[in-house]
Amino acid sequence: MGRGVLIEQSKAVGPWRERVALTAHQQHHGPPLQGPIAVRLGFVMHRPTSTPKRSTPPAVKRPDLDKLIRAVFDALTGVVWLDDSQAVEVVASKRIAEVGESPGVRIEISAAGVAEAAA
Repeated sequence: MGRGVLIEQSKAVGPWRERVALTAHQQHHGPPLQGPIAVRLGFVMHRPTSTPKRSTPPAVKRPDLDKLIRAVFDALTGVVWLDDSQAVEVVASKRIAEVGESPGVRIEISAAGVAEAAA
């Protein structure tokens, strides 16, 4: 407190954020974007074994959507854009994976009206 020190609550966030940054670096060619950007994020969460096979309930458990967004924004800063303050529009959702579907995140970024898939 008072010194601005960030302490990660989850040990899995760091490695996950690094994988997002690496994938984004492989997909985004060129220098980081400048100017205002719009971001669309679609999170597919791990399907617990206790989830019924016939239906998929909403993803209302942790992690919180705002924490997921923050992790992606931190991963993409300096890779795809200069600073996450450039985001002027964010659309995000999270859901549990369907049977056989892999968890992950789909990231779409648009700058100056030109869509660009980052990861």
